[in-house]
Amino acid sequence: MIAVIQAGGKGTRLQPYTLALPKPLMPVGDQPVLLILLKWLRRWGIKKTFITTGYLGHLIPVLCSSNNLDMDISYSKEPEPLGTVGGLRLLDSELKESFLTVNGDLLTDLDLRAFCSFHKKFGGLLTVAVTEKNVKVDLGVLECENNLMTNFQEKPNMRFKVSMGIYCMEPDILDLIPKLMPFGFDDLVYEMLERELPINVYVHNGLWMDIGREEDFLRAQKHFLKDYKSIILGC
Repeated sequence: MIAVIQAGGKGTRLQPYTLALPKPLMPVGDQPVLLILLKWLRRWGIKKTFITTGYLGHLIPVLCSSNNLDMDISYSKEPEPLGTVGGLRLLDSELKESFLTVNGDLLTDLDLRAFCSFHKKFGGLLTVAVTEKNVKVDLGVLECENNLMTNFQEKPNMRFKVSMGIYCMEPDILDLIPKLMPFGFDDLVYEMLERELPINVYVHNGLWMDIGREEDFLRAQKHFLKDYKSIILGC
């Protein structure tokens, strides 16, 4: 199966560091997050990868060419920022079978074999890997009805199912994505829901971190070498 890594974002949440480096090249432990991601894909048998590049994208091939990854890696350059899935249309001629789309700023121990098998079993154009995330609201939250308070929670923790930025897709999904226009994963989901197209969800209960979030980035720095490296890469 082919994997497409989305690596064109500016990483504004990690500025000023990302003024000098694209977000996928931010170091985690002893290596850039993109390199960890490529090794994770290779661990699960992925041999062909496309990396969509944009902001400071000229630095990314330099990294990949200097590491023996035993992978066929190709690159596409977005002429302008195309959003989280818009860049897939640059690869129309390459994506002829089921393929993976992965954000270039994450760490996870997701079992890709189980994820892809789930996608094949349930069919449909799109399967989204999701995990549960606690979100702390640092405010007093009121529930009201007819101008009266009916309930109150002080700084509650709320739990949501969130997208991990990992998707298994079928080639026909490209017909829903406009060419050379900014188009995000949220736009794709809204379009599919409006057309009543099924979106399958695969729940992952293990490790997942979004390196673009400062909280996860700092946690990864603290724990990657000691606790996470063997879990993600199996070494």
